[in-house]
Amino acid sequence: MTGEPSFGARSTAARTGAPGSRPYLWALPPLAALGLVFLYPLALVAWQSVSPEDGGHSLAPYAEVFAETSFGTALTHTVLIAAGATAGALLLGLALSLVIAFVPFPGGRALARFIDLFLAFPSFLITLALLFLYGTVGIANGVWTDLTGASHGPLDFLHTPWGVLLAEVTYFTPFVMRPLLAAFSQMDTGQLEAAASLGARPWRIVRTVILPEALPALAAGGALVLVLCLNEFGIVLFTGAKDVVTLPVLVYSKALLDGDYTGACVVAVVNIALSVALYALYRAVMPRTTRTTTAGSPGRTAGARNGGRAAPRTGGVPHRAGVQ
Repeated sequence: MTGEPSFGARSTAARTGAPGSRPYLWALPPLAALGLVFLYPLALVAWQSVSPEDGGHSLAPYAEVFAETSFGTALTHTVLIAAGATAGALLLGLALSLVIAFVPFPGGRALARFIDLFLAFPSFLITLALLFLYGTVGIANGVWTDLTGASHGPLDFLHTPWGVLLAEVTYFTPFVMRPLLAAFSQMDTGQLEAAASLGARPWRIVRTVILPEALPALAAGGALVLVLCLNEFGIVLFTGAKDVVTLPVLVYSKALLDGDYTGACVVAVVNIALSVALYALYRAVMPRTTRTTTAGSPGRTAGARNGGRAAPRTGGVPHRAGVQ
């Protein structure tokens, strides 16, 4: 009544960018915070990587670091351990997720809830637990020496690449299981019952019905684990694997032990470039995987034929008949 625009009109003006609304002003505070907290330090690292200690700016530090044997070794260790840990986490996470989601057993719900809690654990805690179990003076070796009277136990691998691999697989497997369990909970269980009633064996049901539906979640979990393994530092440090030097460990040693800040920045930029490249590859491949799965999934086709109605569920958990 006073001639002022209504709330709806003001909202419409803000959405359409009408004169006087200035919606870009709302974007300035978060952009400034992002630039100050993230982009500015990242730019400093990149700038320092092209700033030799003798002055000026050039790519000479990159040539020097790339020519070092330690860099080639660290890059090889990083890629191999990350790939191995990702493959192990995918296989173990898929197997455990199938059991939790489709095989009824006491405590299944509690175990699924524990997966969420496990994601909050720091990586060094898992490494310390493995050291208590399988370290040179751990429980397993202690039991062996008590039973046999030997001076030392047979387990002495945690300070090797195999120990780092075991620790990373143990720690990152729940990062694969969480999206898989979420995907399994949304499956059209009518397809599982139909396949089981037609005499399909459990492995065939997993291969033809479950895996196509879970492929996007499996790819998402694997991509996340791969990026995290590329940047993992705490596990390598706490295992005491002195001969296992990865790119994050090389950054630490160059910066704090050698005082070579320029070289450390070069290695850090390479590590960042690897992570960004993997993320870009994931973003490029993931939409195609999702479209292929949606188009070829029997579960989604059946759901469309049923008018979008899901199969009956028991207590919010997918019915597990046929996958036992």
